[in-house]
Amino acid sequence: MTQLPTRLRSTTGPLLLEPGRVLLPEGLMTAYAVVVEGGEFRAVGPAEEIRRERPQLTPVELPGHLLMPGFVDAHHHLTQSFGAALAFGEPSEIFRRVWVPLEGALDAESAYVSAQLAALESLRGGFTTVADAGTRADVDVDVLADAARDAGIRCVLGLICNDVGAGGAGDRTPDEVLRAAEKHLARYAGEPLVHPTLAVSIPEAATETTLAATARLAADSGTVVQMHVNEHLAAVERSLVRHGLRPLEHLARVGALGPQLLAAHATLLTPSELTLLADTGTAISYNPVASAWKGNAVAPAAAMAERGIRFGLGTDGTRGDGFRLAEAAEFAQRLAHGNAVGDSSCGAGWTWLDHAVRGGADVTGLGAVTGRVAPGLAADFLLVDVDTPELALSWDLPWELVRRGNRDQIDAVYVAGRPRIWHGRPTGFDADALVRRAVELSREVVGRAPVVRTHPTSSVAAASGRGAAR
Repeated sequence: MTQLPTRLRSTTGPLLLEPGRVLLPEGLMTAYAVVVEGGEFRAVGPAEEIRRERPQLTPVELPGHLLMPGFVDAHHHLTQSFGAALAFGEPSEIFRRVWVPLEGALDAESAYVSAQLAALESLRGGFTTVADAGTRADVDVDVLADAARDAGIRCVLGLICNDVGAGGAGDRTPDEVLRAAEKHLARYAGEPLVHPTLAVSIPEAATETTLAATARLAADSGTVVQMHVNEHLAAVERSLVRHGLRPLEHLARVGALGPQLLAAHATLLTPSELTLLADTGTAISYNPVASAWKGNAVAPAAAMAERGIRFGLGTDGTRGDGFRLAEAAEFAQRLAHGNAVGDSSCGAGWTWLDHAVRGGADVTGLGAVTGRVAPGLAADFLLVDVDTPELALSWDLPWELVRRGNRDQIDAVYVAGRPRIWHGRPTGFDADALVRRAVELSREVVGRAPVVRTHPTSSVAAASGRGAAR
């Protein structure tokens, strides 16, 4: 296990890095160098060539390390970190009984601390970008932007655009929603780390007018609309009763499908809906851990990959570990689809690794900003120790990163060329103080939130002998 030079912890560049291996879109490269300057990758290529072109820079040799793009979490809820375990063992559509009440009990301080805590977990797990799907807390969303800035993570920040009551803030006119959306997009124009997007909780939380208007605004602005779509059986059935159409079909009818839509989950898709996605360029956040913990099904991501449907990987706020997310993506496909037909590859390791980085950047609207190690893109990257018992005997590193990688092997996390995590600890703030304050505030918030759970905690259930039944 190779130690990083300590000077990398405090310097921001220019840097000429020569890691043992570099992960590029075309595959793993050896004897390559990367130049980081001004928060960007300035040069990527064979080490000898880069040294000749940049004689003024002293190379930093990093044997035993992989330089790879940071993970992109295509679907998160930053203001739900105080109650993550409240969802364990609960039936689907927990947003009605857990998340809406919990977020409704947040004030500005607790929303900030919740978001920064989530950002810290994400950074520790190798995520350099997180897409927040819009908070239901009654606070200015700039609270979340401040938390992301202070943590040093890139944030795709959604603004809830509901105009009917379901799923959070609603009961506004379409004109009021559109004006707020335009202000949100203008507010963060040009921000280095905060990228504004729009969000609708679920299709039934917005009128047809607003669904169409937000789609047009996002398309015209070069951003996305984040929306939970075809996630739970109950929501699909409500849409069939109300519209005679499934949620995705309803969005197609009102003109809301297209490259500007980032549909979260999409676990319940018919063959014709897969064709709709492929034909319209609509993007998906495939959230495999959420399917295991609180969902009805697993999205057919391997079929999406085969048909060229755009998708990234999202945690849904479950756990912030990029390698475990990539493993879950492959694992869920194998159990849900591959084993039944004898597909022993299920896309292979590189598919899930690519969609965890480049795919996530694409679907969140940041394909021209991050997700790859390439000149001109943001220097959002990881330095991963591959000289470990799990990875040193390597025959196929992309597969091994998916199956055997974990956050402990991430020695450093850089966002916009700055070191944000160094051996698991943040470089810009006191993690211990943050966690202590989060514990205090979470007790207060959960205590006053009208959360409704169908099961007791596991400790209570075990003590009462009800663990097996309930």
